[in-house]
Amino acid sequence: MRRTNSSQTVALSVGAMLAIAAFAVAEGPQAIMNGWPRVFFDDFESGTLDRWEPSDPNAWKPDVFEGRKVANQFAQSQVETPVRSPFNRSVVKDLVVSDCVVDLQLRTTARDYPHRSLCLFFGYQDPAHMYYVHLGQKADEHANQIFIVDNEPRRKISSKTTEGTPWDDHWHHVRIVRDVKTGSIDVFWDDMEQPVMQAVDKTFTWGQVGIGSFDDSGLFDDVAVYGVKVERSKP
Repeated sequence: MRRTNSSQTVALSVGAMLAIAAFAVAEGPQAIMNGWPRVFFDDFESGTLDRWEPSDPNAWKPDVFEGRKVANQFAQSQVETPVRSPFNRSVVKDLVVSDCVVDLQLRTTARDYPHRSLCLFFGYQDPAHMYYVHLGQKADEHANQIFIVDNEPRRKISSKTTEGTPWDDHWHHVRIVRDVKTGSIDVFWDDMEQPVMQAVDKTFTWGQVGIGSFDDSGLFDDVAVYGVKVERSKP
């Protein structure tokens, strides 16, 4: 994420300064979202992935793409999942939340095909208990849906989705909003006004959040998490 040099604003007009401030709010991480404080942010400017727990460290690397520092899930994770669920996963270390917003930028690096996709994880408790959003190019029972993994192969729980996620070779803005009291899950793609996917489920009320894919590859940046920190408990 680019940052402006504050010393460059001295000679600017009030109008220009307000425009810069508005841009910073729009592009940078907010302190509060949906009434919840920001509890995590990583723009990967450190050049490391030290704040993340990948399912397979050999499938991930800090990288620079077109001058932008990113997390690159560049290879397939060599792991076995206890039940059918995404292989490529990296969750935030030492952060467990209940209610939450997960807000980030992402870009696929996979070939163009119907199941071209990336995944986002929340309510992650262990490899057999989690929610995830599959952002797939063409929707079906196993793609472009919200899923639950509850000690059995992943199962679709979304009540609303689209015909498919319109992947291209550009960055996209994605946001997940999770309310554990109501069970609501809303997923936004670029337009932050109307959700493209929705579900209601109260199975998991806490967990980690993460990034990755089922069996594709992609880039991630500006990952912000807002919400309520809680202690880990047994599933």
